[in-house]
Amino acid sequence: MKSYVVNVGIALAICASVATNGVFAQQAPAKRNFEAEINTALRAAKDASEFEFLGTLARVCLLPQSGGEDTSDKPFGYIANPASAPARSTWYADPAKVFDNLYFVGGKVHSSWALTTKEGIILIETLYPYNSEELIIGGMQKLGLDPKNIKYVLISHAHGDHIGGAEMMQTRYGARIVMGGPDWDLVAKYPNRYKTMAPKRDIIATDGMTITLGEMTVTIWLTPGHTPGTLSYTFTVLDRGKPVNVAYSGGTAFNFVNNTPDPGIRNFQTYIESQRHMASKAAATGATVLLSNHSEFDNAANKNRMLAARGNGPHPYEIGADWIQRYFQVMQSCARAAQIRLEQKVVETATR
Repeated sequence: MKSYVVNVGIALAICASVATNGVFAQQAPAKRNFEAEINTALRAAKDASEFEFLGTLARVCLLPQSGGEDTSDKPFGYIANPASAPARSTWYADPAKVFDNLYFVGGKVHSSWALTTKEGIILIETLYPYNSEELIIGGMQKLGLDPKNIKYVLISHAHGDHIGGAEMMQTRYGARIVMGGPDWDLVAKYPNRYKTMAPKRDIIATDGMTITLGEMTVTIWLTPGHTPGTLSYTFTVLDRGKPVNVAYSGGTAFNFVNNTPDPGIRNFQTYIESQRHMASKAAATGATVLLSNHSEFDNAANKNRMLAARGNGPHPYEIGADWIQRYFQVMQSCARAAQIRLEQKVVETATR
């Protein structure tokens, strides 16, 4: 037994020596061409986007990215000084009936959606605290909807442009608020940042959870990435009585810490896996309509104008199942390009 152990040790030493001298060098992994990999990912994103998702492509692939979530607990400027809120002309947009049972009550840039049912309204997103009253409450009234019928409010993620009116909806109308657990934690952690916006902790979303009101059901999918608790949805709307399936993307830009390899590489992987998860759910439901909480991603502002001239033509929001998949491919490929850049940084740092 002792002789065997010694012989094995010698054999391993010889193998190591031979490998060092280049006999096995051909089996070593080839040096990565990071620039080629990055360009391949970017090309995949551009090919998937074509002209349909240029806003998403620009925001996620081409524009400078955020350095991460703000961890200060200071009130936003428009809370500390309401007079500093952006001018109405920069955010106001007319409300619109988009489908038989889905209404747009958002602004030029940020979206809010009212899904109507026989038993009340499911509201998706609540905009900023300074414009939720006019855009959502006022917009619903212009469309003949009663805000008192809001039963559920779904918040895709806890940023001021989406959670801004949630506290008002809860206290004024008694609406149930649904949000991801990590984002509920953010609200609790930064009370000054969410001043006037923070609802009392309510429904904590889980993957596959359903919110049913009347004849309509919204299915919630956990898609962490933009924030740790980002939510996306699938649900059905009616277009002149015909059921149409919707995929709602709840968080798009890289808002997490992404300028350092750790935790950037892991954050990008989480983001990529979330987009794959949502793409699979969109495919499983046969979604042909893409909605988002920013008009730059789903082109809501322009499509609402197109609705007025639709006539008997196709619905401008109904883009087809293939394009839905391409939307999520844009985000996956852009994230992969950014992830490769950080992988390159790791290798270059190690070889200096």
